Amino acid sequence: MAERIEQRLEDRVPELEQLERVGLFTRKEIRAVLRKASALEYKIQRRTLRKEDFINYIQYEINLLELIKKRRARIGYSFKKDEIENSILHRVHSLFNRAIGKWKEDVQLWLSHVAFCKQWNAKHQLSKVFSSMLAIHPNKPALWIMAAKWEMETQLSSESARHLFLRALRFHPECPKLYQEYFRMELMHAEKQRKEKKEFEQAKMDLGEFNYSEEILNGEMARIIYRDAAQKIKGVEFHLAVLSIAKLFDFTEDLQKEILESLQTKYADDPLTWDYMARRELDLGSLQSTEHTTKQMKVSEMTQREERCCAVFEEAVRAVPTEDMWKCYITFCLERYNRKTNSEELKQKRLERMLGVFNKAHESSLLPEALYKQWLQLLLEFNLFEKATEVAEAATKRFSMSVEMWQMRLQVLIQLKSDNVTQCFEEAVKHMKSKGALPLWTLWVEWSEGTNSKEDTEALYQRSLHATTPAESVTMKEMYLDWTYRNGGYKKVKRVFTSLCENRPFSLDFFRKMIQIEKEQESCKMLHLREYYERALREFGSTDSDLWLDYIKEELSHPQGKPENCGSIHWRAMKMLQGDLVEDFVSKYTLLQTGHL
Repeated sequence: MAERIEQRLEDRVPELEQLERVGLFTRKEIRAVLRKASALEYKIQRRTLRKEDFINYIQYEINLLELIKKRRARIGYSFKKDEIENSILHRVHSLFNRAIGKWKEDVQLWLSHVAFCKQWNAKHQLSKVFSSMLAIHPNKPALWIMAAKWEMETQLSSESARHLFLRALRFHPECPKLYQEYFRMELMHAEKQRKEKKEFEQAKMDLGEFNYSEEILNGEMARIIYRDAAQKIKGVEFHLAVLSIAKLFDFTEDLQKEILESLQTKYADDPLTWDYMARRELDLGSLQSTEHTTKQMKVSEMTQREERCCAVFEEAVRAVPTEDMWKCYITFCLERYNRKTNSEELKQKRLERMLGVFNKAHESSLLPEALYKQWLQLLLEFNLFEKATEVAEAATKRFSMSVEMWQMRLQVLIQLKSDNVTQCFEEAVKHMKSKGALPLWTLWVEWSEGTNSKEDTEALYQRSLHATTPAESVTMKEMYLDWTYRNGGYKKVKRVFTSLCENRPFSLDFFRKMIQIEKEQESCKMLHLREYYERALREFGSTDSDLWLDYIKEELSHPQGKPENCGSIHWRAMKMLQGDLVEDFVSKYTLLQTGHL
């Protein structure tokens, strides 16, 4: 091993001598490079190899290349690249190949090599990397697309890109993304050929020796790909994706028409088809901007275009009366409303239209649950309080088992300082029973704290403990304890704590809160702290090592503490803690004894 490392370091000598000779590095820096390289070499020659060691070595060499590049720019020296950079580049490729040979399954390692090849323009090497990577990972469409794009855009080889896409489709015959990118590549190829032909014609050159196929120039290859894909891939999303790609090219009118017709024939009842057809009206027949186009004309024209969109949406919700269809319509209205405009008239029209569509969807009982919240926020924002109250009530009737709907209705009533809040809370918890009702109880007691008497709020807290599930009552106990201390003081909170301890379950925070309250008292008693720690340890002593450590710290630091108890607490902890927690406790306890914790 030592001989191999020695040989590899000797191989570096020529490049390092050149670096010093041309003034890019000093003698001291060369020695530092050799020392670092020696340490890195030892790590990758060990019997047990680690991926991190290879990554660190590669990163060091890349940093060295970047430093040389900066030094060259600074002193204006651009010679001897074969002797210096090429030697380092060769070494980095070699390191990548060794690492990838060992950890073939690590895609990120392959991608790092690809990125390195691209950065340093190592085209020949990159071609090999892609070839090897796809042989090992043929099951990842994204890698095929990356390789094909490189062939098309960097190597300017549409033939190689096409070959890669066809190979990829043999592995993934129903992958939408592969078809989309293959479709895009053929249209890019057609566009490139059209430009070439136009340039030749403008230069009045003889096109005899160049074979420009009219079919390829018109995007016929892309049409074939689309038709093939459409037989295998179902769903509107794919058609819309290829349509958006086709729209980027100005020679695809016929192709766009074919895709659109297929979309309307196969997926006439799909909300996404209607959504596309409606939004398309925004782009159709747009006003050509001239010097004489006034702001009012632009506003008027935009209003007409939006109204055309809405006319299609209105037809859509009649033809496909579903929640998803209404959601598309409302989403469009929200998007238009949120667009900035200086025209108050246009903004007002958008607002009226949006609120109107919300109302129509609601009256049709097809407004999705998630959109009620947005509607209510808008109604409150524009001070339409009566309507907001009416909508909130209707929402809870339609979605009577939804906690979110009840929360929303209650928040509206609380915001409007309604007299019906208590009545609504009673109705909500009656519908929800106990399971999942925690958000309603927390909202109720928080509202009560700021509105009702202490007696009423305490009665509500006590009621909540029985009305929620055991798991949810844990949160109510914490809140009750905290509220009692804030409003009734230390003696009252001690009584409540003792009372609450009669019924499991508890949370660790419940006990920690009581410990903290005790520690805040001027006459903080160790006797009480021990009681709280012991209660907490009965519940959490097997799963929380920090609780034991805090107990020990308390005995050591409290004026009434008994350090002689620490041994007993330590022994109990070792018996109760489970699994790895014992080791964690021992290491922290050792730090505590040495004064480092």
